[in-house]
Amino acid sequence: MTAPLTPPPGDDLPAVVDALRGARLRWREAHRRGGDGRELPSRELLAGMVQCLSGALFPMRLGPPTLRPENEDFYVGHTLGAAMVTLRQQMALELRHDARQRGDAAPAADAEALAARFLRTLPAVRELLDSDVLAAYQGDPAARSVDEVLLCYPGLRALISHRLAHELYRLGLPLIARVIAELAHADTGIDIHPGATIGAGCFIDHGTGVVIGETAVLGRRVRIYQNVTLGAKSFPTDGDGNLLKGQPRHPIVEDEVVIYAGATVLGRVTIGRGAVIGGNVWLTRSVAPGSVITQADASTAREAE
Repeated sequence: MTAPLTPPPGDDLPAVVDALRGARLRWREAHRRGGDGRELPSRELLAGMVQCLSGALFPMRLGPPTLRPENEDFYVGHTLGAAMVTLRQQMALELRHDARQRGDAAPAADAEALAARFLRTLPAVRELLDSDVLAAYQGDPAARSVDEVLLCYPGLRALISHRLAHELYRLGLPLIARVIAELAHADTGIDIHPGATIGAGCFIDHGTGVVIGETAVLGRRVRIYQNVTLGAKSFPTDGDGNLLKGQPRHPIVEDEVVIYAGATVLGRVTIGRGAVIGGNVWLTRSVAPGSVITQADASTAREAE
């Protein structure tokens, strides 16, 4: 027999509702929240927007299954229009929220103008993603076609979201960008902060457990395998012990570097062009171009330190 959907009679439910109201009011007062409806961007709406943008970028592969080539431009225009409506609304929410947190009467930027600037980045985003698809196809002997890469590979799913989120981050919309990044993280197990700069032709193979921090900089044609971390070694603080935000603290990875599974690279170090970082290496120092670093090399370096 199906359990009843209504709560059992008693005084517990009203008391809990009252207690939760009190907790909400205390939180809102402490954090200067208003009471005029939804204040923050919606994860659900942003997820739908990313799906629309993915379809507009790759209509015959990520668009609707009934799409015909003769209707491609109409679909792209219609889909981009719908996505931009959602994006403008979500941008306005973030901008108003930021203004309230600063104590300003009005947002410092205009959602309409920012959405237009973002829209103009999409051709360049498509070019970058084409280079990522090609890098994956050329770098994986198991890939039978570029279409298989785009349809199946979690690394490409994560990079589509990252390329979009990074443009929004650069436009001064870090919350929307972070929501998009975390949606991709939940789907793929690949955690790329939207602030990370990633050059053309990136290939994230397998991908599960990859972490790329906010201030990481990756050059062109970088290849990364599963469980790689490009993270921070330490977190600088101010005189009061508060973390300093936005400081360069993640690695710089130059062109054509390969980082194998399980490697951990920490701090603002530079991995020189063409270097190969072996599996399970723990690295906190810079590496010269063309170097091949194994676990034994990394252990010797740590002992010397």
